[in-house]
Amino acid sequence: MSNTYQAIYENGQIKWLTEAPSVKSARIIVTVLEQTTVSSKNRTPSATIAGKGKTFGDIISPIVDDQDWECLK
Repeated sequence: MSNTYQAIYENGQIKWLTEAPSVKSARIIVTVLEQTTVSSKNRTPSATIAGKGKTFGDIISPIVDDQDWECLK
């Protein structure tokens, strides 16, 4: 089974951008992409908006009633 992980290689070290694999030993294949300006820091929202988002309704089903879909066509 193979999984994909994102990391940045800097000065001989790998910095994981996502969750690091939970294995002690593994065979890996490394693909070096063109140099990018991706920061290894995790982005955080501004303190003025952090934690203020709201989800209205079920994120799987539409927020509008089925009969309203006809007028949206």
